Amino acid sequence: MSRPTGRVLTLLELLQSGGTRTVAELADRLGVEGRTVRRYVGQLIDLDVPVESVRGRHGGYRLAPGYRLPPLMLSDDEALAVLLGLVAGRRAGLTAAQRTASETASAKIRRVLPGHLARRLDTLLDALAFTDRPGAFGTPDAPRIPDPPDAEVLLTVADAVRHRRPVAIRYTDREGRRSERTLHAYGIVAHAGRWYVTGRDAGIGEDRTFRLDRIAAPRTLPGSFEAPAGPGPAERVMSAFATAEYRHAVTLRILGTVEQIRARLPASVARVEEYAPVAGEEPAAEPWLRVELRVERLDWLPAVLASLDRPFVVERPDELRDLVLALADRLASCARGV
Repeated sequence: MSRPTGRVLTLLELLQSGGTRTVAELADRLGVEGRTVRRYVGQLIDLDVPVESVRGRHGGYRLAPGYRLPPLMLSDDEALAVLLGLVAGRRAGLTAAQRTASETASAKIRRVLPGHLARRLDTLLDALAFTDRPGAFGTPDAPRIPDPPDAEVLLTVADAVRHRRPVAIRYTDREGRRSERTLHAYGIVAHAGRWYVTGRDAGIGEDRTFRLDRIAAPRTLPGSFEAPAGPGPAERVMSAFATAEYRHAVTLRILGTVEQIRARLPASVARVEEYAPVAGEEPAAEPWLRVELRVERLDWLPAVLASLDRPFVVERPDELRDLVLALADRLASCARGV
């Protein structure tokens, strides 16, 4: 595409965004003089694009109201945002009619995308998994504001996942420490408003989970690797959350079923296993389960435990036991009207 043609299309995109654009503004955005802007506008009019001239102090150019302009032109980032939004919408449990509409919209967008970009986006969708409980209450890693990764990072890592190629990354951890790593990426996972990649850190020979918004300068390397059998990427990410190092290690005993516990404490937060009574302890009529958590804060846990509506015992830490007692005292005071 020649430079003048590219600028004419850029002018078209600017006008499509709505409102009246002054000649000075358009000239600045296009990097040309005002008379060149007028020439580009003339070219659009020759193509039957209804560009209107607005006179006056705040005049300039605009598109005729209500005009629907083909073709659809999306940047890489815009196409990525639209397609991922449609996929996430289907995952959210839309009605059948809406699901059909999102599928046909996805197909239309793919048809107008350049071939290389369509292939990269399809690669990403093939590599992408969603957790079952995005944004579950109490998830230690759940952000209040989403942290979207760079589109090029997302697409490059997805290509490495699909073709089982090592990828070199620069990573900044939550403490601000930077490192260079080589990753054998198993899959990309969307969870609670954030994006993660899970795979083997070749430098230390262990599986790790990385936030994609903390990755910079990904670069595909020569060679290949075999993905291991076993849990899928989403399950690996959830397991990594449950075993990650946080400020507080919590151990509970809860009288209830796994399903009852998971309703309030998802797999990204807690590990659940059978409780084996110690010597001399009377076996319970119903089975107790041991629940282990690692969390940054304890203040949200008393209310969650109360909402379980099941008997529980805080084994550790003492600080959580004190918080539960404080909540019980507040609730009792409210019940008495004190």
